[in-house]
Amino acid sequence: MSVETKSVWNHVEAPSIDGIIKVSGYFLSYIVCLFLASRFLPSIEAKSPKKTYQLTGLLIYLILTVLIPIGYYTQKLSLLFIIENYISFFIVINIFAILFSLYLLKRSEAVQAAPNANRPIDYWHGREKDPMLFGVDLKVFFYQPSLLGLALINISLAEAQITYYGGLTPGMICYQIFWYLYLLTHYIREDFMLWTFDIIEDHFGFMLVWGDMIYVPFLYSIAGWFVANNHHQPLSIVWVACTLVLHFVGHYIFRESNWQKFDVRKYGSGVKIWGKKAELLEGRLLISGFWGIGRHLNYTGEILLYLSIALCAGTTSFVPYILPFSLLILLSQRASRDDQRCRKKYGDKTWNRYCQISKFRMIPFIY
Repeated sequence: MSVETKSVWNHVEAPSIDGIIKVSGYFLSYIVCLFLASRFLPSIEAKSPKKTYQLTGLLIYLILTVLIPIGYYTQKLSLLFIIENYISFFIVINIFAILFSLYLLKRSEAVQAAPNANRPIDYWHGREKDPMLFGVDLKVFFYQPSLLGLALINISLAEAQITYYGGLTPGMICYQIFWYLYLLTHYIREDFMLWTFDIIEDHFGFMLVWGDMIYVPFLYSIAGWFVANNHHQPLSIVWVACTLVLHFVGHYIFRESNWQKFDVRKYGSGVKIWGKKAELLEGRLLISGFWGIGRHLNYTGEILLYLSIALCAGTTSFVPYILPFSLLILLSQRASRDDQRCRKKYGDKTWNRYCQISKFRMIPFIY
């Protein structure tokens, strides 16, 4: 096999009318198949503070976990068309987001729910909080093409590295493992998202549709392009080892801290955290587990997780590091705002007591 030296980007085709039509067929088939799977596959019943949902994400993810390797093993599957038509996919999905958001604004149920909401800001935010279509909650459903789209782009980048450069680098292997585990842990506790602000309070309009369909799959996979291209500077054993440690530490802190608070909110203070009954200060502020160490360690874990993904690209470019460092800035500011908001909510006396127990904001002994 001859090994190429040019970038994976050189294999991306310029958009054309024929390409747009072909990609539109691929994408609509993808959406329809996922919608039918969400509608008819066996589901898990999960409750949020406002309603009960039927979740199929874990089953769909596990099915793809089996089918995709079988497809590659039998040489019946190739996802290189995603790379080759990447720009066309970006155009088609943006058009879909614009048109589908218009449908959400104009459909009869939305007009009945908010007859006077017909301004550009209503198109942005959406008229309805929980639009339903054939028994499927659309706001929850859109997580599936979003996250699974990210997974498919990542896999196509691995296939591109094998096809164009002759094999997988250690960086690409780590990259694939990290993202697979990230999505797996999301789907294992898929009910967590039902308690987030997006699901509970936000309306469903262009902001969330575009975020699901474009922002997540296209932005979050950017590092993968640089991982795929970095075949000429393999990561050292020390670099890989440090990256693995950083990822698993960050991943554990991120998921476990969020799940600890989630379990207390959902099941009450009777749950156990690290083998002990959860403790709440004045019955309101969790001081067990990570929440007894730092007030926003979930943010710290999230930053470390995305930093480890960027490290899979090595030092070939600063671009993969934009996401973790932007999160560092944004989440540090959010942590400060959260503290101010909580001080107003719980009062100076209670919040000062809490800060004496949970001493650190994001980084133990430093911040």
